[in-house]
Amino acid sequence: MSEETPRKKLSISLKRNNATGTEKPRLRTGARARNVAINEITKQVAESAAAAVAKPPRTERKARSFDRLERNERYDRYEEEGYKRPRTAGYSRHRQSLEDRLAGGGRPGSRFKPKSDFVAPTTYPSYQGDTFPVFAPCPIGLEQALAAELEALGFDKIKTGRSGCSFSTDWTGVMKANLYSRLATRILVQVAYAKVSDEDEIYELARQVPWERWFGAEQTLRVDTSAIRSPMQSLQFCNLRAKDGIVDHLRDLEGQRPNIDTVRPDAKVHLFLDSESATLYLDTSGESLFKRGWRYDKGQAPLRENLAAGILALAGWDPSQPLFDPFCGSGTILIEAAWIARGIPPGINRPFAFERLRGMNRKTWAELKEQAFDNILRDVEIPLFGSDLDSSVIQAAQANLGRAKLSEHSVRFSVGNALKATAPTNTPGFLITNPPYGERLGAEDETFWRDWSSVLKNSFANWHVHVITNDMDFPKKLRLKPNRRTPVFNGDIECRLFGFEMVSDSYRNK
Repeated sequence: MSEETPRKKLSISLKRNNATGTEKPRLRTGARARNVAINEITKQVAESAAAAVAKPPRTERKARSFDRLERNERYDRYEEEGYKRPRTAGYSRHRQSLEDRLAGGGRPGSRFKPKSDFVAPTTYPSYQGDTFPVFAPCPIGLEQALAAELEALGFDKIKTGRSGCSFSTDWTGVMKANLYSRLATRILVQVAYAKVSDEDEIYELARQVPWERWFGAEQTLRVDTSAIRSPMQSLQFCNLRAKDGIVDHLRDLEGQRPNIDTVRPDAKVHLFLDSESATLYLDTSGESLFKRGWRYDKGQAPLRENLAAGILALAGWDPSQPLFDPFCGSGTILIEAAWIARGIPPGINRPFAFERLRGMNRKTWAELKEQAFDNILRDVEIPLFGSDLDSSVIQAAQANLGRAKLSEHSVRFSVGNALKATAPTNTPGFLITNPPYGERLGAEDETFWRDWSSVLKNSFANWHVHVITNDMDFPKKLRLKPNRRTPVFNGDIECRLFGFEMVSDSYRNK
């Protein structure tokens, strides 16, 4: 090395943390680092085990905390002045208190109404003694059956139309129709009708109705619009104009307007438009009447409860005769039949919109319900049978049966194959069912129905068989000729209710 070349000097300096001046931990690699990590983990596991041994068992800890205060003393703390219940983890930690929600008005759709200085009038025109035009919509195909039901309930001058019936009654009759009708979808009270040519005339029609008789600013409101062959360009704008007419009328009269609630309104108004007129209805039902309050569990293709009741009516089933459903699913047809046999009103366990209106006659309503309870048959033997290949839907049917407040022996549900079904009683009765079809059976569709037809011929002689399906060629697949075919709609699905008389002599040796 030459003298001109400077010698390199080796210097070792310790890097220190700028904030604390402490030495950073060494980062090891290789086998030694792995051994150090294993020792560290072993040490942590040992410390955790020692801590667990030192703690008392869970039951003992719970018992100790339970013994700190006597039961009454613990609950009395909630009444002490200044005591605040500890907040819990999760969503409730960040949720507003009840007082804050009431003061701030909550959020749209909340059941906590905005704070307001509005004072509802103590007196308003009564509607209890008036007679109103009423429209009761129903599934298409059940109009005649609904008219017969309404006539049996004591209503007269019933007019049948497409998808419903019209009649007139007082407000007690409105409550009675809601309580007892099995086939109607809702009960609509007509409050206004006029010829209209544009949206402004809809506004004027809505504004002239005395809405203060039924609701005001202390209630919430929803307006719905439907139409058939209406020349109006926008149903949404028609709906808006009807709503504006209602709230402007109430604001001009009482100083404030009701808030809009599209989820759970106190009052619900329907606007119906046709080619030349507009009709305003007050919905007295609230949720659709087919919602009885017991069906939480459903099968793959459930029938609505009012359609199931309508099928029983169209088939001519009598509660004294055996009824069998070999594709029972969640049990809708059979549970409806059980309620019919015992005389249980379909609306006995559910709320209605008319209960939230001004001037509600609670005494009359209580008397109607009391009379309905008294007429229910307590001890009656009903020959109702249902089976399904899927054990999970049988469990759902049994759960629905319990929620319908029926004993487990009211309907005899069982897991069974429809291709191996036999008559459940020696006495011929009715086989009424909503079977699987189309995509639910797939390629086996033709073979399945041919085999099931043989079961009907051999095991259900002299039975009345009624099947609802959207397959218009269903009789051909069974190789049977129906004696009845009734058009009905299951929601938006066009179906047929086929009726067959399984007379043994007609099918002998076939």
